[in-house]
Amino acid sequence: MTDPTPSDPALSDPALSDPAPSGPTGPAPSGPPGHASLGQTVSEVEARRPRILIITGLSGAGRSTASNAVEDLGWFVIDNLPPTLIERVTELAFAPGSSVTKLGVVADLRGREFFGALVDTIRDLRRSEADVRVLFLEADDEMLVRRFEETRRRHPAAEDTGVLAGIRAEREQLEELRGLADLIIDTTELNVHELRDRVLTAVDDPGAAQLRIDVVSFGFKRGAPREADLLFDVRFLPNPHWVEELRPYTGKDGPVRDYVFGQPSTEPFVAAMEHLLDIAVPGYVTEGKRYLTIAIGCTGGKHRSVAISDRIGAHLAATFDLPVEVNHRDLGAE
Repeated sequence: MTDPTPSDPALSDPALSDPAPSGPTGPAPSGPPGHASLGQTVSEVEARRPRILIITGLSGAGRSTASNAVEDLGWFVIDNLPPTLIERVTELAFAPGSSVTKLGVVADLRGREFFGALVDTIRDLRRSEADVRVLFLEADDEMLVRRFEETRRRHPAAEDTGVLAGIRAEREQLEELRGLADLIIDTTELNVHELRDRVLTAVDDPGAAQLRIDVVSFGFKRGAPREADLLFDVRFLPNPHWVEELRPYTGKDGPVRDYVFGQPSTEPFVAAMEHLLDIAVPGYVTEGKRYLTIAIGCTGGKHRSVAISDRIGAHLAATFDLPVEVNHRDLGAE
């Protein structure tokens, strides 16, 4: 995907969010799985129906961006699954004991000779008890050619005819599949962030894919966390380890906290960290980042980094309506 000038392309509704239940909401006669039974409301049954989303469309139209967005919403996503295997995978995914409730399948011409079975597979699935939706992504020829030229990848339908001919051949092959779509998104004028937001809104509650913040304290002597997005080194502060009466305690204990925050440099430094994060976190949310790891390190990961991580975690939890976790990686490792 490229970042062309944003615009509002035409969408073909209905959207992929759950339809409002129709019919009575009181007790209903018992029936097979997926149907309202005694003591159940229609809405309760709808909430338990397996959900299957088929993500398909033209090559270069943004299937990877869409599948990543769906995965961030907690869907179990399988890429490039041959259509002949979709029903079998569905049976396994929703079998008794499985925790999967939402299955996403990316299917496209990479499936080669198997792709022709996709239309029949979708029709068969729609006769089952599952809630089956089809998301179809497309863009105009000029934009698709530009994207393939930028990535220098071979179009799956091009063979020896060139990119444009491959795009037109693929568009023709997918015409029947496009007719089965519940939602069609034209990505010609969408950048990756706009496409992602459009998919989140259509498929599920976009709030379910909110930024998650992990504050990690650690000791440099065991190495910095590789997953860290932001890293702060607090070894410039006096080390409680060298105060004999404080050595047995950790940064979670009052005497150590009082010592760490009693240093002249601590409060200004922590205040600067909080100010930086107050600016950075909303930016990460706007850019669609899903995970933010803030690592705070001292020598052993027992005193200074622990006390300051707890303070930063509390500040973030109080400032933002986002899930925040504080983990002390090396506490107890000495």
